[in-house]
Amino acid sequence: MTRNAPPPADSGAVRSAGSSGSGSSGAGRPGFLWAVPAAVFFGLFAIVPLIMVAVLSFASWDGLSDPEFTGLDNWRTLLDDPVMIKSLWLSVLLTVLGVAVQTPLSILLGVWAAGHQRNRAVLSAIYFVPLLLSIAAVSVLWRAVLDPNLGVPAHATWLFGDGNLFGTQATAIGVLVFVSTWQFTPLHTLIYQGAARAVPPVLYQAAQIDGAGRVRQFFHITLPQLRNSIITSVILMVVGGLTTFDTVLILTQGGPGSDTTISAYYMYQKAFKSFDYGAASAIALLLVLVSTVISLIVVRLSGYDKMRSTMEGL
Repeated sequence: MTRNAPPPADSGAVRSAGSSGSGSSGAGRPGFLWAVPAAVFFGLFAIVPLIMVAVLSFASWDGLSDPEFTGLDNWRTLLDDPVMIKSLWLSVLLTVLGVAVQTPLSILLGVWAAGHQRNRAVLSAIYFVPLLLSIAAVSVLWRAVLDPNLGVPAHATWLFGDGNLFGTQATAIGVLVFVSTWQFTPLHTLIYQGAARAVPPVLYQAAQIDGAGRVRQFFHITLPQLRNSIITSVILMVVGGLTTFDTVLILTQGGPGSDTTISAYYMYQKAFKSFDYGAASAIALLLVLVSTVISLIVVRLSGYDKMRSTMEGL
């Protein structure tokens, strides 16, 4: 006489048992204590300095004497300063140009690097070399290469004219965009490479059966699947572009004149050349606010805040 096999356990009951005390939405997730070290680190080195900068933006301080509360004087001065207004627009311009150039380039390279072409791994490794170098090293390198007296432009006047790419605002901005693209595109390429490899192959197989070519697959399958990564990459570009400093300091030093004096560099001038740390703190706080607002706008307009992973809860 055989015994009847027990009925299969209800999946809902299993989930309830596995997540008892914490709710099904927290199944398999670590507790809050795992985040405490990172939260403490972030608080000490990000939140606390930000609060100090915010307080200092309402004071006058030369770095030696005691800070003196001045209310909104620093903010009024900045709003009436034409160099400050110009620097803010230049920061936005460089950021927009960086996003416009790096995004399509990094998407194409990332999708290509996710494939199985011959020598793909070797070429990808070579292409990622600029990402391993510091911003200062890259800026010094390109300053030497583009030097109007001893660099490449001096020996290729047929292409670069008088050879001084730092002599006009348009060419100087072009150099800044080019150097930033050369160094940081590999980072965003890496993001898109990982995202492209996560696209289910069955989507491409179904598209091939329907007769879709590679171009159509790219626009109708790959790009939609990269949406989350595109938004993440753009936010990183926005924050990085608005806080660019090293490249301008080494390549153009804000010149010619003040034509490449972006807000971060102007903050440096206020703090370490004019010893006006109150005004410099106000600029720093303004950059934080602008970066936060732009990032929130990107998130809201893209609907990124409403997206949910297909692996949610696992």
